[in-house]
Amino acid sequence: MSNLQGKTLFITGASRGIGKAIALRAARDGANIVIAAKTTDPHPKLPGTIYTAAKEIEEAGGKALPCVVDIRDEAQIHAAVAKAVETFGGIDILVNNASAISLTGTLDTPLKRFDLMHGINTRGTFACSQACIPYLKKSSNPHILNNSPPLNMEPRWFGPHVAYTIAKYGMSLCALGMAEELKDDGIAVNTLWPRTVIATAAVQNLLGGDDTIKGSRTPEIMADAAYTILTKPSRSFTGNFCIDDEVLRAAGITDLDKYQSVPGAELLPDFFL
Repeated sequence: MSNLQGKTLFITGASRGIGKAIALRAARDGANIVIAAKTTDPHPKLPGTIYTAAKEIEEAGGKALPCVVDIRDEAQIHAAVAKAVETFGGIDILVNNASAISLTGTLDTPLKRFDLMHGINTRGTFACSQACIPYLKKSSNPHILNNSPPLNMEPRWFGPHVAYTIAKYGMSLCALGMAEELKDDGIAVNTLWPRTVIATAAVQNLLGGDDTIKGSRTPEIMADAAYTILTKPSRSFTGNFCIDDEVLRAAGITDLDKYQSVPGAELLPDFFL
């Protein structure tokens, strides 16, 4: 495939950040984007709603279908999938991007927060995949892409925030297992993770504010890497744990400075690498 024109992408958490950036990159080809997210009203610290994202997607050249979806709710997932199929005729790509984070140790992680992370990250990824697979099987080049890290079993990635690590690794384990399970169906299942911190509202609010943003790359690096993966033949590229800058360099894109939030600033590495 050379582009995503006419393809339908179901993207969780696409109202802002990395999910929206992936949506906008696909929209430039004329793709159909299902925005599966919760935000319907503006939030003072989290700019963007499913409706403002839809407007940006359509201005970029795509078609948008904003759907109110809490991916912990199976009924809401299936309703959004049904609406997507009714509107666009099918689903070609699922991007499991929605995620919850709490960088807390065992004693400082309330079970409500544990359940939130696992309900959104691992269970949400499994539930959205389960709902979309019947339609992905009908696509000519179907992909599932999870925004999750390579599996790295070093204790240093578990000790400080074991609940979060398990929840994110659950997404990666879904990819590992589903890539094998769906291989004969021609459905590619891969993960994508950033080399550096990415400048999102979550980073701004939860992970260090302006100082962290300075050492970040913009969400566009993840969008361009995702685009590179999603335009590959699904039968020949599956079961991979991908890193954003490695994907781009392999595709011949070597000028990565354009993705820096602050040109020349020292980049901060992300977790799990």
